[in-house]
Amino acid sequence: MKNIQMVDLKGQYEKIKDTVNNSILEVLDTTAFINGPEVHAFQKELETYLDVKHVIPCANGTDALQIAMMGLGLKPGDEVITADFTFAATVEVIALLQLTPVLVDVEPDTFNIDPEAIKKAITPNTKAIVPVHLFGQAANMDAIMEIAREHDLYVIEDNAQAIGSNYHFKDGTTQKTGAIGHAASTSFFPSKNLGCYGDGGAIFTNDDDLAHTIKGIVNHGMYERYHHDVVGVNSRLDSLQAAVLRAKLPQLDGYNKARQEAAQKYSRALKGVEGITVPYTEGADDTHVYHQYTIKVANGKRDGLAKHLAEKGIPHGIYYPIPLHSQKAYKDERYNEADFPVTNRLVEEVISLPMHTELDDEQISYITNTITDFLTK
Repeated sequence: MKNIQMVDLKGQYEKIKDTVNNSILEVLDTTAFINGPEVHAFQKELETYLDVKHVIPCANGTDALQIAMMGLGLKPGDEVITADFTFAATVEVIALLQLTPVLVDVEPDTFNIDPEAIKKAITPNTKAIVPVHLFGQAANMDAIMEIAREHDLYVIEDNAQAIGSNYHFKDGTTQKTGAIGHAASTSFFPSKNLGCYGDGGAIFTNDDDLAHTIKGIVNHGMYERYHHDVVGVNSRLDSLQAAVLRAKLPQLDGYNKARQEAAQKYSRALKGVEGITVPYTEGADDTHVYHQYTIKVANGKRDGLAKHLAEKGIPHGIYYPIPLHSQKAYKDERYNEADFPVTNRLVEEVISLPMHTELDDEQISYITNTITDFLTK
């Protein structure tokens, strides 16, 4: 059996090696390293894939979220509601812009932001909602967009973990995550479902005026060289990373399908094991692209299982071990522990198993048998 890795980027690279290498060499030959043809071509191709009017590449996913908020004109003191159970980057940019983060609880099955908790958190100062499509599964965008319309709020999707996921609306229509809200951000960190070989990110929007503003922000506020019309930042996707992403984008649906198939095998093997809850998917399978395959382990056995997996050579991740409302940087007397029952339970129960495009049946069997043996002995 091959060594099990949490993410097998080497194995993935080997299958597209010639395409990637040739694309990189072309950039080196042209020396168009910043805003070169590869960046513009990737932008157009991703717009087509997502069926979104504007993709604005930038340096990383955290910048993407910050720039989206800057583009929307959010001001210090404006409240932005987001999920308590997610990576810190989501709330980090809110605080950096001197906005007021408002953390709310998540749903126990999808781990995504709870629309009912959003409703309770809205005040006259609320200006935006940031739903995170956590671990690759679409949040409840029907409910979130309805709340936003009712209260005249912006919706900024954090799509860093879910690129390629579909959302099926109650009216029967389907859209890719990231193409639904007023704006969206994504990350092309190497381990993402669509990852480059360094840092990278992008902002998505269907709003022409917002896209124009954001295109200036990412480039020092310039639309014409040395004419600074808005306060901007230096956040650009370089041509080498765009070349890698262009090579990988045509593979994305296949990558996501491989993850979905691996997830189905995991779930079939673990579904009957006492104390384990496998990932929940609502409706069609294509709503979840499994950036992570995350199970819940009941009865206080999660940490013991984590230790056992490590002893057996099986990597794992605990995403996330501490709620954002308990993090030193984001503690606030406004928060009441009673408002976060789901998050407080999840941080004690979740564990993520190896998930990538190169997982094979032998590895999955070894992982699931190891888990079963530990929990049933």
